[in-house]
Amino acid sequence: MSLTASVGLMGIFFVDFLDMVFIAMLGKAELAAAVGYAAAILFFTTSFGIGMAISAGALVSRALGAGDEEVARERATNALIYGVLSGAVFAALVWSQLEWLVALMGATGETAVLAVHYLAIIVPFLPFLIVGMVGGAILRAHGDARRAMYATLYGGGVNAVLDPILIFGLGLDLTGAALASVAARVVMAATSLLPILKHYGGFKRPTWRSLARDFPPVLAIAGPAILTQLATPVGQAYVTRAMAEFGELAVAGMAIVGRLTPLAFGVIFALSGAVGPIIGQNHGAGNAERVRGAFRAGLIFTALVVVAVSALLFGLRRPIADLFGAYGITRELVYLFCGPLALLFFFNGMLFVSNAAFNNLGRPLYSTGVNWARHTLGTIPLVMIGAALFGAPGVLIGQALGGMIFGLLALVLAGRVMAQTNAGGPQPEAPFQLQARLLSLLHLRR
Repeated sequence: MSLTASVGLMGIFFVDFLDMVFIAMLGKAELAAAVGYAAAILFFTTSFGIGMAISAGALVSRALGAGDEEVARERATNALIYGVLSGAVFAALVWSQLEWLVALMGATGETAVLAVHYLAIIVPFLPFLIVGMVGGAILRAHGDARRAMYATLYGGGVNAVLDPILIFGLGLDLTGAALASVAARVVMAATSLLPILKHYGGFKRPTWRSLARDFPPVLAIAGPAILTQLATPVGQAYVTRAMAEFGELAVAGMAIVGRLTPLAFGVIFALSGAVGPIIGQNHGAGNAERVRGAFRAGLIFTALVVVAVSALLFGLRRPIADLFGAYGITRELVYLFCGPLALLFFFNGMLFVSNAAFNNLGRPLYSTGVNWARHTLGTIPLVMIGAALFGAPGVLIGQALGGMIFGLLALVLAGRVMAQTNAGGPQPEAPFQLQARLLSLLHLRR
C-alpha cells in the first residue's frame, strides 16, 4: 500500500522537483524565491484536500470492513461532494487575499509580484485537486492502491511533459509552470474517478437526506483532519518568514529543500494514507492485534526508509547542489538537509503513522492537537533560537528538533489510544463519537 501510493506521490513530487530545476535554469533568484513563497500558500490550500481524503478513506474503509458496500458508496459520494464544495469556497477566499498572504510570508518587490501571479493561476483549480485526492483515498480504501497510483502518475506525467514546452518552448517562464500544474490537477481528478465508476459501482445519486445524514460523520473526521493538516502550512509559513530575514538566496535554498523533502521521502508521506485504511478495516472488523501490528510495521518501515534515503542523500549532496547551481547560503542549506536533518525525518514519519492511528481509531482531535502543538510550540520558539544562534541553517535545525519532540509525544499518545481501544473491545463506530454531539447541535436526524 505504501509503495504504490508513494510511487504516485513521488511522480508528482518529481515534477515539482523538475519545476524548480527548470526555474533555476532561468538564472533568476527571485523566480526560485517566488516559488518558495508560493509553495507555503499552496501547501495551505492542499490541506483541505488532504483532510477530505482522510475522511473519505476512513469512512469508506470502515464501511467496507463492516461488510456494507452500499453505505461505502453513499459515504464516498457525500464525502466527495462536501470536499468539492468546501474546497471551492476556500480557494475563493485564498484567491481574494493573495497579495496579503504573500506579503505575510515576507515577500517583497518583484518576488512578491511573481508569487501572486503564480498562485492566481493555480489556486482556482483546488477543487480538481481535491477530487483527485478523495478519489485516490476511496480507491485505497478498497485496497486498490495500484489504480490510485496511476491517477497521480498520469497527473505527474502531464505536468512533466508540459513543463519544458510551456516554460522554454513557449517562453512562458513561471506562467508556464503554473499552467502545467493546472493541467495535472484536471487529469488527476479524471483518472481517479474513472476506476471507481468502472470497478467499484461508482457513486450513488445524492439526496438531501443522505447528505444530511453523512454530514456529521464526514465533519467529525474531516474537520479535525483539515485543522490538523492546516498546522503544517502555518508552521511552514512562519519558517518561510523567518528565512526571509536572511535574503532571497536563503529562501531559494529553503525552496530547494522543500522540493527535495517530499521527493526523497515520498514513501513516508504516503505511509499515513496507506496504513490508515489497513487500521480502519481491521478496527471495523474488531481485530485489535492487527491494528497494533500495522502500527508497528509502519514505524519499522519508516526507520528503514529514512536510513537508506539519508545515506543516499549524503552521498549525492554535491551533485544535487550543482544541479540547482546552488552557491553561498543556498548550497549550505542543501548540504545541511542532505546530512543530519534527513535522518531526523524519522520523527516526522512517526507523527504520520500516529496520525493515521488517531484518525482511524476515533481520536481525530488528538491528531489535531499534536500537529498544532508541533507547528507552534515545536516550531516558533525553536526556530527563533536556532536563527539567533546559527543564522539561516538554525531555522531548519529548529524546525527539525520540533519534529523530533512531538513525534515522540505522538507515539506515546498512539500507544495509549490503542491500549484503550483494546481494553474496551471492538468499537466499530469509534470514529463517529462526535457524531451524536454534532447531530444534536445541528438538529439533524438520521
